[in-house]
Amino acid sequence: MLYLCDWMRRSGLADRLPSLLERTVYVGVSSGSMVLTPTPRKVFTTYFLTYGGLHPHADDSRVLGLVDFSLLVHMDGANPENSLANLESVAATIPLPTYAIDDETAIKVTGDSVEVVSEGRWRLFTP
Repeated sequence: MLYLCDWMRRSGLADRLPSLLERTVYVGVSSGSMVLTPTPRKVFTTYFLTYGGLHPHADDSRVLGLVDFSLLVHMDGANPENSLANLESVAATIPLPTYAIDDETAIKVTGDSVEVVSEGRWRLFTP
């Protein structure tokens, strides 16, 4: 996810994305969803590995921050780190409302409206 964020910044997409979202639907899966949150980078470097061991620039302290909540994905999936109990521990370190979602759940954001669309399991943790 941090690798994706780094390349979104380097390519200029991060700067253009807010204006594109006024008239475009953005669909992110896994890291592609998490990158839109304002979650502090240290949360991800502490709990998750970056792609290929590559780390973003040190001056990028946050991911993109285009929504006002955090997102933890793949809840109760194949990776034991994504157990509900572990994601609850991670969420406790984040000073924002944090959704933990499984692979059958999506978050739909339209303007200021946030809607959970799910045929699976999800939890909202509040600070």
